[in-house]
Amino acid sequence: MNVKIEPSWHSVLASEWEKPYFERLTDFVRNEYRTTTVYPPARNIFAAFDACPFNDVKVVILGQDPYHGPGQANGLCFSVADGVALPRSLVNIFKEVSDDTGVPMPESGDLTRWARQGVLLLNATLTVRAHNAGSHQGFGWETLTDTVISRLNEQRSGLVFILWGNFACRKSQLIDSSRHLVLQSAHPSPLSASRGFFGNHHFTRANDYLVAQGKTPIAW
Repeated sequence: MNVKIEPSWHSVLASEWEKPYFERLTDFVRNEYRTTTVYPPARNIFAAFDACPFNDVKVVILGQDPYHGPGQANGLCFSVADGVALPRSLVNIFKEVSDDTGVPMPESGDLTRWARQGVLLLNATLTVRAHNAGSHQGFGWETLTDTVISRLNEQRSGLVFILWGNFACRKSQLIDSSRHLVLQSAHPSPLSASRGFFGNHHFTRANDYLVAQGKTPIAW
């Protein structure tokens, strides 16, 4: 199957493209884009991978599924296009970045600037029907993205995996914490941010670990 994704990821995930689950997923997603409104735009489904090649990954931040409001999702978890109003979870992420690192709150919610430094902003489900959170869960995306986490765990070392909320934290079972740093806390959602997200210091902890690994820290 001709999957339009960044070449290094295409190679790393080559074994997945012809599997029955991925063929079923592809048929489902294509039909959804034909018959209803789906986010992100089809050209951005693999944007997180296109912006951050396999060997450039230093940090993985895991989300659940894309924003389902008009004009929000851009293919990177928690990110929105430049000029789009910041979702409340992203506001809380930026508050923690500012409190943790001292940088001012940014105006733009486009996290491409993180991705280009080696932050893979990975949603477990890469598409969603408009106004229907979780609507594309259980159709095969999770099988692919679990494979992404497993390949990074197996083939790379000294990565930082940032897991926010119960859904993301369950993915820790795919990661060897003796070879990577796994950071877990509550989700940045307004419903839970005050219960352990604020003050988690994940951004400075990630950078301290990267520096100890001889890698360039992220300019959050």
